[in-house]
Amino acid sequence: MKNIHEQMMQRCLQLAKFGMGKVAPNPMVGAVLLYKDKIIGEGYHSQYGEAHAEVNCLQSVSEDKKHLIEKSTLYVNLEPCSHFGKTPPCTRLIIHHKIPQVVISNIDPFPKVSGSGIAQLREAGIDVTTGICEAEGKELNKRFFTFYEKKRPYIILKWAQTADGFIGLPGNQKVPISNEYTNRLVHKWRSGESAILIGTNTALSDDPRLTNRLWSGNSPVRIVLDKKLRLPEYLHIFDNEVPTLIFNAEKQQRRKDTEWIQIPFSGTILTDILHVLYEKKILSVLIEGGAKTLQSFISSGIWDEARVISSNSFCGQGIPAPVLTKQQPVRKEEVSGDRIYFFENKNRPI
Repeated sequence: MKNIHEQMMQRCLQLAKFGMGKVAPNPMVGAVLLYKDKIIGEGYHSQYGEAHAEVNCLQSVSEDKKHLIEKSTLYVNLEPCSHFGKTPPCTRLIIHHKIPQVVISNIDPFPKVSGSGIAQLREAGIDVTTGICEAEGKELNKRFFTFYEKKRPYIILKWAQTADGFIGLPGNQKVPISNEYTNRLVHKWRSGESAILIGTNTALSDDPRLTNRLWSGNSPVRIVLDKKLRLPEYLHIFDNEVPTLIFNAEKQQRRKDTEWIQIPFSGTILTDILHVLYEKKILSVLIEGGAKTLQSFISSGIWDEARVISSNSFCGQGIPAPVLTKQQPVRKEEVSGDRIYFFENKNRPI
């Protein structure tokens, strides 16, 4: 049976998930206030720039129980912030309320916080416990940890392929592969990521909107690789519906919500792109195609996970799907006949 610390931390992680796709570039955080084995307050970080989990947790305590705050234990899955950002530091709030004990899952990798939040609490005489459900906490905020530890966004590769291993017909002809239920799932995935990326050929052949139309939540920032500016501006990606970045070798320009970013397109193109995205505080990127773009990330080893949708349809000929060499799926799901294989990259160079 799990001890009380683990039970309460699991509840923090449950609450934190409600911030998925809404709080980036901040982490997902949940908080629970416990008095004598009874929860008297709960909260989570629900929107970037707004109140943190600890604030919402303490505000949720009813008036008749506020006197119990200074006798309670606060559980939070990430070290409370100790600096002024979009909101005041949570450590001040905790100290102000004289909370005697704080239990934490993970130390914050953000340099302005890392360790200093815990130090401030302990200097104030607060008993601080760390490392509760540490692996689960890091898994929940893997995008946030990758961003600060590796100085780049978390990279997810995604494609759909036929049963015989093709992602399209000859000549870049568009062909439906996954079913309508899997398509909705893909839009759910989009709602949880900061950005989505495609190459020139995919933009030309599919004219995708790259928006989150089949699921609730925010649409990700659109990223398109267009070295020679071949894409005509009647395509959906130029509609300014969503902030869009066009990486190219020709010009640096901004027009409304569309920004052209000039880079060399040399042998370091992927690291150059990821550096720009890091500077723009984009926490994660879903790479949706095409085959050449996906394979370039695979060949470089710069990816964190892959989601491969395999249908029951056959193509016979066409554009071969990317190849994940020496990789075995960590799990598999089935959605109305489509099979989804999930991979994790254990050998990332950066």
